[in-house]
Formats: sequence, C-alpha cells, structure tokens
Amino acid sequence: MQADIAAAIAARYQDLNIEWDVNVTAYPSIVALFEDAMQSFPDLPACSSVGHTLSYSELDRLSANFASWLQHDSGLALGDRVAIQMPNLIQYLVACLGTLRAGMVVVNTNPLYTERELEHQLNDSGARILVLQANVAETAAVVVPRTGVEKVVLTEIADLHPAPKRWLINAVVKHIKKMVPKVTFASVIKFNDVLKRGGVKALMPVELSLDQLAMLQYTGGTTGVAKGAMLSHGNIVANVMQIDGFFETFDIDAQGSVFMQPLPVYHIYAFTVSMYSLRKGAHTVFIPNPRDLQSVVDAFEQYNPTVFAGLNTLFVALCNDPAFQKLGFENLELTMSGGMALTQAAAQRWADVTGCEVYEGYGLTETSPTATTNPGNGRQLGTIGIPVPQTHVKTVSESGESLGFDEAGELCIKGPQVMQGYWQRPEATAEVLDSEGWFATGDVAVIQPDGYLKIVDRIKDMIIVSGFNVYPNELEDVCAKHPGVLECAAVGQPSAATGEAIRMYIVKADDALTEEEIITFMREQVTAYKVPKSIVFADDLPKTNVGKILRRELRDLAAQS
Repeated sequence: MQADIAAAIAARYQDLNIEWDVNVTAYPSIVALFEDAMQSFPDLPACSSVGHTLSYSELDRLSANFASWLQHDSGLALGDRVAIQMPNLIQYLVACLGTLRAGMVVVNTNPLYTERELEHQLNDSGARILVLQANVAETAAVVVPRTGVEKVVLTEIADLHPAPKRWLINAVVKHIKKMVPKVTFASVIKFNDVLKRGGVKALMPVELSLDQLAMLQYTGGTTGVAKGAMLSHGNIVANVMQIDGFFETFDIDAQGSVFMQPLPVYHIYAFTVSMYSLRKGAHTVFIPNPRDLQSVVDAFEQYNPTVFAGLNTLFVALCNDPAFQKLGFENLELTMSGGMALTQAAAQRWADVTGCEVYEGYGLTETSPTATTNPGNGRQLGTIGIPVPQTHVKTVSESGESLGFDEAGELCIKGPQVMQGYWQRPEATAEVLDSEGWFATGDVAVIQPDGYLKIVDRIKDMIIVSGFNVYPNELEDVCAKHPGVLECAAVGQPSAATGEAIRMYIVKADDALTEEEIITFMREQVTAYKVPKSIVFADDLPKTNVGKILRRELRDLAAQS
C-alpha cells in the first residue's frame, strides 16, 4: 500500500513538473541562510512594521549587535534559551536572528499569555532572558520573579524608528493612548541600549550544524501541559527549501516582492514563511494586530502585497469590510491559507473580492510546519494538497496497520522537517514519534489515488479557534479548580466567525454557580481565545465504562445546537 501511495505522489510530481529531490541541506543552519540573503540583497527592504522599514544590511547590523550583546554582556552561553514575547514588530526579527547568530535557542512566547501560561513556559524552557514589548509587560512583571529569567530586555513599539519619529510614536503610545503599563523588573535593559552595547564589540562567529536546536515552539497536548517542540536548524532550513520547491509553481519572482504577514510570527507558520521571504530577498510587512482590520487595509493600500498569508476567519472578516473591498489588488498573485480549515465559501469570497485564489496547505508545529500544500499549477480546492518534497505520508488504522487509498485513518508524516521531539519529555515524544521517524498527527485523513490529501476528522480533541490550537485538557484543568465545579468537559462547536468556538459542559458542585462566574474565572487563567464562548450546565456527562468522558458525544451535541 505504501508503495502505491508513493508511486501516486511521484506521478503527480512528474505531471506538475515539481522537483522531489530538493536540497534540504542547502545551508548548514538558519544563520547561514539569512547571512547569505543579507549579503545578496543588502539594499533591498527586508521587513517593515508600524510604518518603518529595515533593509537587509540594517537587519544584518542590528541582529549582529544583538548577538554580540548576548555573547559578551548577557552572561549566557551557547545553547541557552532566550524567550521573545512580542507581536509582529521588526524588533522580533532583530532579536530572533540575533539569538540564533549567538548560538542560542529562541523560545517563541505568545504576548497574550496569562500568568499561569507564561510562568509554565519560562520555567519549562529554562529561559534566562526575556525580550519583551513594553505594552504586554504587566503579566511578565508578576511572573518573572517566579522563574529563572535573569534579565528582561524591554522594547517600545517604535524603538527602531529614527528620531524624532521614534520619540513621538512612543510618547503617544505611552502617555496619550495609555497602552504601556507602569511595571518594574529587578534587572532590565532597554532594547536600544542592548544594540548600542552590542555594537561596541565584534560578533564572534558560531559554528552551527543542522542537528542543533534552534527553537522551542510550545504546543499543547493531551495532558493539558504545553510542551516545547524541539525544532532544529535543519528542520527549519529543510522546510524553507521544501516551500521553495512549491513556490516555483506559482511563477512569481520573489526577489523584491512584498509578503504581507498578519499572522503572529511567534507561531511557526508565520515564522517559517518569514524565513522563506528573507531567503528570497522579499520584503516582509508585519501587521502587529490583524484584529484591527483598518491596519490591515492601510497596509494593503501602502505596500500593495504580492503574497498574503492568512487564515479562514481573516479572509471572511476582510472580505466583509467595505474599505477592503474598495482596494486595488493588481499586485496580489498568491494567497496562502493555513492554521485552520479553509471553507470553500471563504475561498470563493476572497477570489471574488481580490481576484486571487487561495491555496491551502497543512502542517503542525511539530512539522516546522508545512507538510502538504496545493501547488500553483495543480490547485484542488477542498484538499490540503500533496506532500512537499521529501515528505512521506501514510494513514494508519487504530491498530497501526497501513491503509490504502480513500481509507480514513490517522495521518502520519515522515520528513526532514519533523521535530526532534518534545523538550525534556521523552514519554510524550514516544507517543507521537516512532523509531522510524513517523510522526502521528492526530488528524484523520484520506489519501486520494491522485496523491492529494483530505483531512476528514481529528483523533485528538484539539479545538482550533481562529487558527490557534486549544487543548480541552488544559481548559478542564483550569475550570475544575473552581470550587463550584464538580466535573467539566470542553469541546469545540462550529463557528462562522472563528471556525470553532469553545463550549464548556459543567456539572455543578454548587447550585448557585453561574455562567458569568465561570467566564470571569476562566478569563483570569487563560488567554482570551481560550475562554469558553458558552457554558452548558448538565446533570451528568457521558462516560465510558471506565469513567472517561466521551467528548465526541458532547461535540456532536454542541454541533446540533
């Protein structure tokens, strides 16, 4: 069966004139990849946010300064972890690339984290430095004393703008808009002071290899505890080169083109796309807050993007925005969708408004992320495309038996982009990654005879809200701590706005318990997108004969209401 599947995919590659044997080891590290880009495109624009642009040479200089400070003044050693907590700002790339150039590990950290979430990630990763945007520093100020973080690097939104524009924007954000909380840290240094100090001493080149750890990318799981997926330099380099193999099918000259990035770069999808953009000499435009639709519209009008990376809910919101509908889209050649299932209605609406079709792909944090995608010369709407180069796929039954075409089973992936494992969690790693390198996704798929794949269900109980993964166990662990809750279960239900919405079923321990009380309690404990949208009180919850809650029955019930 596996030979038949491989043959079908090979035939599709031949029909579509796609190269399977791409060089996934073209660079010895992520650092080598972007250093090559910075030498090749020094004067081209590299990245923009909040109205300011850095050229490749400027990004080279500033990230080198950040790396030099880490090497000489931070007290950190090779392999130490640096957490970066900020939205889509150009400072992110400076800090991220600087950390990697110093031979250290990036811990991508969601700015929306609650105290509980942030404390867990900082302690679990062993991060010793936290690079933090001032706007979201309130939570960190409470949490950092309870972690191993030794120093905080604090940046304001316009720190890389030239003076006096920098002073003006930062002053407005801080004093007029009141968006910067007053916080204190035991040891703190301003971002620009880091760059100044780092510029005094030369960066010491670090010899890196493909198997060295580059990033800890946190994801949830069945235990309710967020785990750090260990992504190596080789994982990211491989996925960039795999994407490159497919990008050629779109007949787009990436050099000098504009990649608009509204999705958070601390998520692996946006990060890897940004690394690809850098490699090709493209201009990445970061949108700090895509929920502010006007900022997306303004960026579209200003930069006239060539490539737009989004997800279903953002496509729907933009297409329903009158200002967006009035824009010209003459330069838009490619729209990519990932992070959540693309509906045909949203894809058609986007095509009607922009004149550009949406191409859907599939991936996970653990696959860096791209595993399959639709090629430019072979789009098949309703599928997640075909595997990217040097990526093998199979579906297996509950007993682990390989299945044939059109037989639904758990999708397993094998390729150079598959993670090394979960940080300091060998048991959790063994549950999803076997000795042959096959990663069990938890998604149910079918492989068509033409080599294209469809996702039909999920084995895991994960809920996807606007592209963000939400794990029921985590929510249930939190909710169950409320003294008025006897039992609870979290499930997803269909939502036109967010793809899925969270519904919490609760058996009361206290008859006086109210929905408002639960919502308020959850808001204090979890990020906003994890807060249930609805609460249903029940006399009991459906269970197996051994007492396990049957979430599938609850999902079916939620889907009907």
